[in-house]
Amino acid sequence: MTFLHLHRDQFDGGAHPFQRCARWRLLILTGIVFSVLAGCATGSSEIRTSTSAEPLTESDEPEAFKRARIRLELATGYFEQGQTSVALDEIKQALAANPAFGPAYVLRGLVYMRLNEPGQAEDSFRRALQINEKDPDALHNYGWFVCQRGRYAEAKQLFERALGSPTYSGQAKTLMAKGVCQIRMGDVGDAERTLSRSYELDAANPITGYNLALLVFKRNDYSRAQFYIRRLNNSELVNAESLWLGIKVERSLNNMPMVDQLGQQLLRRFPTSPELAAYQRGAFHE
Repeated sequence: MTFLHLHRDQFDGGAHPFQRCARWRLLILTGIVFSVLAGCATGSSEIRTSTSAEPLTESDEPEAFKRARIRLELATGYFEQGQTSVALDEIKQALAANPAFGPAYVLRGLVYMRLNEPGQAEDSFRRALQINEKDPDALHNYGWFVCQRGRYAEAKQLFERALGSPTYSGQAKTLMAKGVCQIRMGDVGDAERTLSRSYELDAANPITGYNLALLVFKRNDYSRAQFYIRRLNNSELVNAESLWLGIKVERSLNNMPMVDQLGQQLLRRFPTSPELAAYQRGAFHE
């Protein structure tokens, strides 16, 4: 099971989960990163127990495991919709059916993160890792949790453990989380290298693309910043913040026609945004 709402601020609807992330820069500066790393979840038919990390097929899935899985799928849907109380109730029922269901503890941890209950969240992630200490999704989410708490050395270790799993399909996601955490630590050089690796694996991730563009822009590598931010601004995931960064990049390259074009987009699409206000008063160095 993979939880990633860097788990997500609200765009209206949309099929792509990151359309709910309204402001990429907040991933660097505030706890909104949580709403991207920890906000949405996707279901999985994979059932992990304390004795096996292998997925069960439908034909041999025990009835209790099936009930737990279905309850967790429901809980995931409620969590994505912001119905945390209902999600918690479904998680309780999943764990009643199968107390050794690690993914349920992971989701419970994310719910408690959203509810600003760090003690309960940490207990949930630890329980998931007691069931399966090699579960990369539990390691990923617990790593993000401890990064949010400023426990950077511990976060680094957890991310590395997740990335060390040979069958882990969420490498790009965890590299993104690790990179954002490195930014929070002030390790911008390592952050750029980590985010570059994440970008190689998933160039469509807007959080990776935005933060990578911002990092290289800040060290005056304007051509590279232009590459990353143009790709984002030409996608359906463009937002006020990405357009504003694009304006600053193009202005640094003295590409004034593109600055005007992006400014018009900002005016047309995000007329009440603080980025438009900054553009209109010429605050290019804020």
